[in-house]
Amino acid sequence: MRPSARPALPAAILLLLAVAAQAGVAERAQEFLDFGAGVLALVSLTSTVLWGLAATDRRLLGSAHRLLAQGVHRGLAVAGLGFLALHIWVKVAEDRTSPAAAAVPFADNGQPFLIGLGTMAGYLFVAVAVSGALRSAFSSVGGSRRWRALHMAAYPAWGAALVHGLHAGRPAAGWATAAYALCLAGVAAALTLRLRTRLHEERAERTGPGGQA
Repeated sequence: MRPSARPALPAAILLLLAVAAQAGVAERAQEFLDFGAGVLALVSLTSTVLWGLAATDRRLLGSAHRLLAQGVHRGLAVAGLGFLALHIWVKVAEDRTSPAAAAVPFADNGQPFLIGLGTMAGYLFVAVAVSGALRSAFSSVGGSRRWRALHMAAYPAWGAALVHGLHAGRPAAGWATAAYALCLAGVAAALTLRLRTRLHEERAERTGPGGQA
């Protein structure tokens, strides 16, 4: 019979941890998270916005594809909020800001406006996520309008997060600036297409099936 490998597993894990500590993996991971967690949060939340816009399209996507897009939209929202929580935790743990400044907008002593934008964006994203999870509670006609108005808060939240990410803290690395630029271009393009689709739908409703206003 072959001997079990289970007794050797804890020793292998300890050896792996020792090698990682000797190589400085923990320090490098902490350095990356100090800057990268915020970028990952913004990229994830930008993707959430893009997939949310895609899920509303009725010209190119069928019902099954819209359901898939909504699922991706929700999954990316959860990932974005997770990266956002990690970003806040790292900044507080590294004394980049205080717990009070992270919780109260515009309360930071060093950069009240820029840190405050990040705090406000975080609250707005959480509010949008909660409203999305509780959409069934807005099933009435008036409630649907309120839900859409609340969900639209994702756009100013995203803009505030973009300004916060570009100007708060140390200067952005080249790859981070490129990621922010792609985020901006992607949302702008998706919004433009969505507005054109909405105008086309409204024009079609006004003209009616006969093609005349």
